[in-house]
Amino acid sequence: MPRTHTDSRNWVEHGTALLATQVAALDEQAMTEPSALPGWTRKHLVAHVAANADALGNLVRWARTGERTPMYASTDQRNADIESGAKLSATELAAWMNRSARNLAVAMDDLTADQWRAEVVTAQGRTVAATEIPWLRAREVCVHAVDLGTGLTFADLPDGFLSALVVDIRAKRGLVEVPDGPLPEVAAYLAGRPHSLAGVADLGPWL
Repeated sequence: MPRTHTDSRNWVEHGTALLATQVAALDEQAMTEPSALPGWTRKHLVAHVAANADALGNLVRWARTGERTPMYASTDQRNADIESGAKLSATELAAWMNRSARNLAVAMDDLTADQWRAEVVTAQGRTVAATEIPWLRAREVCVHAVDLGTGLTFADLPDGFLSALVVDIRAKRGLVEVPDGPLPEVAAYLAGRPHSLAGVADLGPWL
């Protein structure tokens, strides 16, 4: 069954809560340790998630006002924001992540039906309806909750989300078929994360 707008909003809420709970349990030392993403500490990852909410907020503003508001001024600016954010304390980072998530949720709540149908452009240059914004955010918070490296796996994410993720990544990677296996492992494999599937080709990183 295709994902719905309501599905995406629910997965944003679920993933946001999941991530916030994990971050709240980490002290300063734990936040400076490596995440599951190569080259990034947990602070880098949390800074990325916080900045992503602010960036998607720009797209919501675009949909609401009709004024072109890109997610990021540039790739360099995006990277600089993550690096500077990674220098904040664990407490400051958690506050930024939670604040930006709340602001995005409130902004999305305020969009009218017509505004949700407005076209915006993602950081990858894709033109999409604003209704795609919650799905973009759901991917970020759910997948990165696992990437934080606190013990969560794809099996801890909702089945509906995982099914939608498989469909999404399969299309973006141009795959005719996907390997057989448990849904969480297939989703992890397609997303370029650790998995238990045997005899499959390396697909490289995603998200």
